[in-house]
Amino acid sequence: MLKKLPALSLSLFFTFCFTQLSYAATVSSLADQTAQYAVDTYQQAMVDSLAKFVIHNTVATEGLSANDNPAHIAFKKELKQQALALGLDFQDHGYIVIVGLGQGKERVGIITHGDIQPANPSKWQKSPFELDLTSEPGKLIGRGTEDDKGPISTALYAMKAIKDKNIKLNKRIELYVYMAEESDWAPLQEYVKNNTLPQTNITIDSEYPIVTAEKGYGTLKFAFKKQKLSTIETYISHFEGGYFGSQIPEDAKAVIENADISLLQNLMHKVQKYSGISFDLELKGTTLTISALGKSAHSSKPADGVNAIPYLADLLSGTRWRNNGAGTLVNFINDNIGLGLEGKKFGDIAYRDDFMGPMTVSPTVIKQHDDNIELNINIRRPRGKTANQLRAEINSVVATWKLTNMAKLVELDHHIGDPWIQGDVPHAKTLLSVFSHFTGIKNAQAVAIGGGTNSRLFPNAVSFGPSMPNTEYTGHSEHEFITMKQFILNLKMYTAAMIELAR
Repeated sequence: MLKKLPALSLSLFFTFCFTQLSYAATVSSLADQTAQYAVDTYQQAMVDSLAKFVIHNTVATEGLSANDNPAHIAFKKELKQQALALGLDFQDHGYIVIVGLGQGKERVGIITHGDIQPANPSKWQKSPFELDLTSEPGKLIGRGTEDDKGPISTALYAMKAIKDKNIKLNKRIELYVYMAEESDWAPLQEYVKNNTLPQTNITIDSEYPIVTAEKGYGTLKFAFKKQKLSTIETYISHFEGGYFGSQIPEDAKAVIENADISLLQNLMHKVQKYSGISFDLELKGTTLTISALGKSAHSSKPADGVNAIPYLADLLSGTRWRNNGAGTLVNFINDNIGLGLEGKKFGDIAYRDDFMGPMTVSPTVIKQHDDNIELNINIRRPRGKTANQLRAEINSVVATWKLTNMAKLVELDHHIGDPWIQGDVPHAKTLLSVFSHFTGIKNAQAVAIGGGTNSRLFPNAVSFGPSMPNTEYTGHSEHEFITMKQFILNLKMYTAAMIELAR
């Protein structure tokens, strides 16, 4: 039926579905009672489970398969031990492990991942690989607590509660844990191609109430050729910032040569106009070092952070810097990115979709090479433009800027991923009802996010938590946590959702 709709009508149809999809809060008494049983019985066990997962630093190691990575192997061993102890079955397919409950040809898939993004230990009150329950009472702090080891522990004890109650299931429940979601989707894509997947799926790696659209992930890469300068003029000799590509960076540093007290005083005066970010300026002889400290966040939600890279560049915007690599990069950021989040200074690339929101444009990592300095910009794009159109607009801006500024700039391979939109799915009503019932939030509606999850690889998949709407998402940040209150609420909602979907 949808294939017969003209393109404009199809777009309007999707928009209507996404913005109007809302339901009353009705769940079965069995689901409600079992959810309460899970919380009454397994709160502490769920915390203990998470603590045993967090200790494993399951960051991808370049050149090393997850199947050969000792941390990944140890994590999967712990997951297997926990699953079997809870009376659940366990299958190891290498990059993908499946924890199951029940039998049946029809299946409900719960999609998550066991790998994590890097963490800078110096930024944490305790080790990011130790579940910290005391630094900030009420919060469970550690890498993976929200993304995605916390949801794994929650799903395990939701399944355990269902098993305890001997609830008759008409569908088998399967928890999929993928070990390279943060770094490499190819093994999962290969698995999906060669295996029969559950007919109904939810991803617990995102937000509530349900997510039916995700922006496309992209990376723009530019290299600025380094040049040695022999001059008495003031110039930027070094500029660095960022930790990994999907994190809004909170750190950046610049080194300025042939600086004097006048420049220092001017910059110290300018520093006072900023809020939410701090600067440390140190002049030793004629070398001025400036460090910026902002706030890290997931790059799909740049407004949740304070990006140190463009703020430090903006601090230095009073001077047109020499084209020596670092100076060229600072000029480029100030001219084409600035402090905005949507690329409005970058020629004509800025656009937005009524449901999915605006494209976001965030410099995330600066890499140092022998002959150049590389700027990586993370984009999250909604529907509305093709990748080819966006690429052409980017190329036009860069070509004009290079010519105008006589700059030695090379565009490296740009990756521009596609946005994903899920049509109407039969279990959307059930999930929205569960959410409304346990949160008291009426008129719950489907939402779009800036991130990308494995939902797009599974049939009839929508995301369902673990983050509440209008709440800061801490995954990928240097202060990742989940509150105990949310941890408990997730256990209730996941238990109820599994029962309603599998019965």
